[in-house]
Amino acid sequence: MDCERGISPENIADLSYYKHVLLLAYQSCGVVYGDLSTSPLYVYKSTFAGPVRRFEDEETIFGVFSLVFWTITLIPLLKYVFIVLSADDNGEGGTFALYSLLVRHAKFSLMPNQQAADEELSAYHKPGYAAQDTAMLRALRRFLENHSKSRTCLLLTVLFGASLVIGDGVLTPAMSVMSSFSGLQVHSHALTNGEVVILSCIVLVCLFTLQHWGTHRVSFLFAPVIVTWLLLLGGTGVYNIIVWNPRVFYALSPTYLIRFFMRTGKEGWIALGGVLLSMTGTEAMFADLGHFTATSIRVAFVGLIYPCLVLQYMGQAAFLSKTPECDIHFIFFKSIPVRLFWPVLVVATLASIVGSQAVITATFSIVRQCMALGCFPRVKIVHTSSLIPGQIYSPEINWLLMLVCLSVTVGFRDTMLIGNAYGMACSGVMVVTTLLMTLVIIFVWQLGFIMATLFLLAFGVVEGVYLSAALMKVPQGGWLPLALSLLFVAIMYTWHYGTRLKHSFDVQNKVSLRWIHALGPSLGIVRVPGIGLIYSELASGVPAVFSHFVTNLPAFHQVLVFVCVKAVPIPHVCPEERHLVGRIGPRDFHMFRCVVRYGYKDLLGEESDFENDLVLRIAEFVHMEAAEAADNRPSDGAASAVEGRMSVVRRPGDLARTGRLLVQEPADEESLVVRAATAATDGDKSDTLESLQAIYEAESPGAAYGGRRQRVRFELSDLAGEHVDPEVKAELAAIVEAKHAGVAYIMGHSYIKARKSSNVFKKFAIDIAYNFLRKNSRGPAVALNIPHISLIEVGMIYYV
Repeated sequence: MDCERGISPENIADLSYYKHVLLLAYQSCGVVYGDLSTSPLYVYKSTFAGPVRRFEDEETIFGVFSLVFWTITLIPLLKYVFIVLSADDNGEGGTFALYSLLVRHAKFSLMPNQQAADEELSAYHKPGYAAQDTAMLRALRRFLENHSKSRTCLLLTVLFGASLVIGDGVLTPAMSVMSSFSGLQVHSHALTNGEVVILSCIVLVCLFTLQHWGTHRVSFLFAPVIVTWLLLLGGTGVYNIIVWNPRVFYALSPTYLIRFFMRTGKEGWIALGGVLLSMTGTEAMFADLGHFTATSIRVAFVGLIYPCLVLQYMGQAAFLSKTPECDIHFIFFKSIPVRLFWPVLVVATLASIVGSQAVITATFSIVRQCMALGCFPRVKIVHTSSLIPGQIYSPEINWLLMLVCLSVTVGFRDTMLIGNAYGMACSGVMVVTTLLMTLVIIFVWQLGFIMATLFLLAFGVVEGVYLSAALMKVPQGGWLPLALSLLFVAIMYTWHYGTRLKHSFDVQNKVSLRWIHALGPSLGIVRVPGIGLIYSELASGVPAVFSHFVTNLPAFHQVLVFVCVKAVPIPHVCPEERHLVGRIGPRDFHMFRCVVRYGYKDLLGEESDFENDLVLRIAEFVHMEAAEAADNRPSDGAASAVEGRMSVVRRPGDLARTGRLLVQEPADEESLVVRAATAATDGDKSDTLESLQAIYEAESPGAAYGGRRQRVRFELSDLAGEHVDPEVKAELAAIVEAKHAGVAYIMGHSYIKARKSSNVFKKFAIDIAYNFLRKNSRGPAVALNIPHISLIEVGMIYYV
């Protein structure tokens, strides 16, 4: 019998999977749907506040509800839940995820720092996508790749969408908090609008002030608050339907939608700006995909969010159809049963705060992605939780958002005006997503131009109508997100433009290998003990800062490593694939190159012990190179480069197995400095050296993450002995000796100026705008957590 056999392992696995999906779906309610779930606070208020108010009767009200119902059915449910969520980038979503997919499947990127080795990353190509190109597809791809203006337009579109999301970080807290506090005026008529604004500003200041503490301590409350809020929305909606007007179910028919426009005409079209607010927060379903799974987000929306919102909008319509004389500005709280008023008000306020918190955190994430792609000035990014990767905080962005949010709240003093701005931002983001999804269908999914055209017509036309209605309200507050977006786009594109020109200058002026070979092993100068890490944005070739340094200083380090930290168009790079190591020149030059690759969602400087890790990878590369020469075979992950082959070097998990280096030192060892076993016994250190050592350790990259530097010592293993090539052993000894002598970080301190022959626009963009942003942003050394005491900066002027 089946009952005697018990539950099969397959059933146990399925049960565990379903439990995991349901748990993620429950948690997503607090993070993803906080903004969308607070939309019932202001949708009907914004819709009927305009000229459509004079048509207010049962048929018009049912027509508005039909509009709302089909809007959230067509856009959030059909477009996002069933289509857009499938366009994830290795589990990540959002505007930059779509852009990275396009960049990987066609050469749309404007930054010329991509390498062939990047395409060998395991997450670079998503399995399951078709790889067959049609003649028309190849022609279109070739046209877009060969015309820089088309790629610039694509980048500007992505930046505009990102800027609108950043604008949501200003508008969502102001709109949600003010809408929730306006409910106090229902039971306290003496409360003025000015007092509501003051209360809202107090809550907003507290909300932004507490950001630096992170939300991981209270995030466990987010899901219960939003779930309770949604259940209240659904319950009160059912109550209003039964008590006031059960006939509202007829409004589910699209015929009411058609009759609404036939009756109201232009006024009904303008009213779409209010209906549009029922979709606010929809983009979060895709943008926050990295924290959850597409299945869990779909389950949460279909199983809880969608039915509760539909019931609430239906209940408000039923209530309004029988009480047309009620104050439309307080329609939501007027429709709440008297006994539930105060509980609903409290939960509404908490839900508004939760939704605002999620949008603010999403803004930090967008800024970090812009920085990774070289489209935003460097700002401070702090992880507020060691367990939750997405919990980040940027103090500069946080205080800027708070000032603008308070200015909007005090300046507008009316949720109607803020709602107009909110609708403009919402519609703009959706149109950008639709345009990018059309390109994804063509170039990534390769479903053909017919499917892409159908998608564009089905959703682009609808969103275009909503966008046109939002544009009608530009004079009444809709100008704000446009102004903020244009400002952010100007900042981001200026930074990207200057960064691109600087990189092009480095490429055009890099040092030839023939010049380096002519210098000989000594490079024409004195090779002092130690390791010199020369940071450059070049992924291949020797930067001009090297020749500039050699020309002005007659000494260089015994071992040179050219380090390039660059972003690749994937969300995350596995630590095992992060380092690409190669050699520059002959072996006796002791010159290496290391390309450190990060995804646009990785945090720079995550390694707490970068120096020791780099030494291990270089040593491993030396062994890989020797083994390759002995076996006369190419190594895994090898890629052709100008200065020679580069290989993906994974840090050996078992160092004793390699038989080359050992890393071991007791944790209670007094010294924290990495020492070589071949060095002579250390004498007593002077107070000056000890103080310098303490400063160095305090400024080490590991200290930035609350950790201590790894206490290790490098020495040649006895296992090496006679089994290792003497040249390899000698080079390893030189590396160990150089590491013992110390590590110096060398970076170019660049001043970028436009050439005298440049036009006025370029001179303003580079000499004024870009240099202003560069002077008021974090330096690259600080962004990379380079210890200041070991930093050497070489001044250079770039004429671009």
